Amino acid sequence: MKRQLMGASIALVLAQAAHAQSSVTLFGTLDEGVVYANNQRTAGAGSAGHSNWMVDSGNISTSRWGLRGSEDLGGGLAAVFWLENGFNVSNGKFNNGGDLFGRQAYVGLTSNEYGSVTLGRQYDFMVDFVAPLSAVGSGFGGNYADHPYDNDNLANDLRLDNSVKFRSIDYAGFKFGAMYAFSGDPGEFSNNSAYSLGASYANGPVSVGAAYLEVNRSAGAANANATGASSTGDNDVLTTGGRQQIWGVGAKYMFGKSSVGALWTHSSTDAITGIAQGGSIVALNGNNMKFDNFELNGRYFVTPAFSLGASYTFTAGTFEVATSSVKPKWNQVMMQADYALSQQTDVYFETTYQHVSGGAGNPVFDASVFNLAASSSNEQVISTVGIRHRF
Repeated sequence: MKRQLMGASIALVLAQAAHAQSSVTLFGTLDEGVVYANNQRTAGAGSAGHSNWMVDSGNISTSRWGLRGSEDLGGGLAAVFWLENGFNVSNGKFNNGGDLFGRQAYVGLTSNEYGSVTLGRQYDFMVDFVAPLSAVGSGFGGNYADHPYDNDNLANDLRLDNSVKFRSIDYAGFKFGAMYAFSGDPGEFSNNSAYSLGASYANGPVSVGAAYLEVNRSAGAANANATGASSTGDNDVLTTGGRQQIWGVGAKYMFGKSSVGALWTHSSTDAITGIAQGGSIVALNGNNMKFDNFELNGRYFVTPAFSLGASYTFTAGTFEVATSSVKPKWNQVMMQADYALSQQTDVYFETTYQHVSGGAGNPVFDASVFNLAASSSNEQVISTVGIRHRF
């Protein structure tokens, strides 16, 4: 009897130890608010503009839920996975073209000595190393602070399918990474393939980061390869056309929880045929489209729970066609007040004003904030009062 009890006790301890070496976590964010927008188009390009009140999801943080987990393999090595779904709180529908795990889906190995190698649908290093220094995306201003058309992917609209990604451990504040995303197109290895590089360094209150992303695509529609690294079937591409290049550098200084930051990003698309505006791709046919974004941002905690934030972005664009060029310019200001009701729940007010000049009457260059319906003119104001809960 004693042997039976001892055997049962040992089995229980081993089972508990095995369970402790593996973990699966359910996580998510729900962000919903009442939104006011002026000058919104009533139909397509060139239509009249009117003010609009609406309830909208993902104003600062895109609503999502997911599963992440790890298994300890011993010797400092672990298996990891991440499955993340994006959805709309207002109507319960999936984002990302209806994909179940359209935000990220990957599996891989991580080492305490070297870093991680993961395979699947993943973010590039503009998202990992530059966006945290901005007000955009993973920054405090989120989606309504994004740069025109999210041209530099700081709001992480673009994901890379079929990718292999290495990210190093932290070496005394220094981190780096590289990734490659396969085209999957027989006989055309580079048609809609992509790669990204990046690095960051943090020392005390100072953080800096830099990254590069290139998507190689055949310009002709007949060879678009919609299921390659940059998928056109999930509404997540930033542009369509030929080769797309994005790079940027940024810095942030922290004082307590408060911060100030500055960054510059550049993006270009050769043989461009379309660009993301108002939640879909609209036609923009030319030889090249370039953007240079210059952003200043700051956030100040009045109390541990209450913060005020703002950002200013100047974007200089150049759209080239065969015989001429257009040089639109965007001035955008975002202001935010946020109050934390708890560690998981906050309420916020955020407003964004955008003014565009030099668009030469092309409706693609009308004012447009995030994925909301574009303005009928060169100005737009977006304001929202919302609540966000994380779990």
